[in-house]
Amino acid sequence: MLKSEHMVGVGTYLTIFFALMVLTAITTAVAYVDLGVLNVVIMLAIAVTKATMVVLWFMHLKFATRLTWLWAFGSVVFFAILVVITLSDYLTRAVLS
Repeated sequence: MLKSEHMVGVGTYLTIFFALMVLTAITTAVAYVDLGVLNVVIMLAIAVTKATMVVLWFMHLKFATRLTWLWAFGSVVFFAILVVITLSDYLTRAVLS
């Protein structure tokens, strides 16, 4: 068996798992409360928080090299660019018609 540079205990994984479950319950609860536009904002904030937790601990990015962090950051930037381009097309369709 290969020796790893870092060891994450079972307690850490359980803590993250229960945090993800609590955030999922909060997301479900927010879906039943009418907060107008804030529903989407709150749910997306929770989703980003959950995705960050998964990437940092379950995918071990927290212990990765700087090059891996650079690739992860670049992926997020590229995704943001794609979302902006898509939204710029979608949101301007009514103006051009």
